[in-house]
Amino acid sequence: MRLYHTGTLIIKDPDLRHGRKNADFGQGFYLTPDRDFTYRWARRDAIVNLYELDETGLNIHRFTRDIEWFNYIFHNRRVEDTIDADVIIGPIANDTIFDTMGIISSGFLTPEEALKLLLIGPEYTQVTIKSEKAKSQLHWLSSEQITAIDESLHQQEEAEYQKLFAEAMTK
Repeated sequence: MRLYHTGTLIIKDPDLRHGRKNADFGQGFYLTPDRDFTYRWARRDAIVNLYELDETGLNIHRFTRDIEWFNYIFHNRRVEDTIDADVIIGPIANDTIFDTMGIISSGFLTPEEALKLLLIGPEYTQVTIKSEKAKSQLHWLSSEQITAIDESLHQQEEAEYQKLFAEAMTK
């Protein structure tokens, strides 16, 4: 499986305890198989790392956008790792890529209301490397520094998401 990670560094040897602090509290190394998504969301001077994951012998848990996924996200944000797997593949929670002002995970919404909001917008896939075994089967191939970007697609997608989110919040 070919995977991409965008950041500010070339990362040949990822640290599994250094995840996105805003969403996962360092519970894994997050990548995506979606090259177009990676480059569309990259910022100028970002570095896109390309990896290959050998899935042989790995315990892989796959999610779809449903209540099981929702429960995993909310437990994960409370630093409760509820899935024993080497790799987790599933949808990215859109509130980690679009600004929702913390509404979804605020605790002011019922789980049902929060799930409805998480289902808004496009669905992108993330792959989380959770174990040392999976990390040993993740091979860095190359990196590329992004020098020129077209932010119009990203901005257009953000505007559409904000519109849909606002409509859902008014209901």
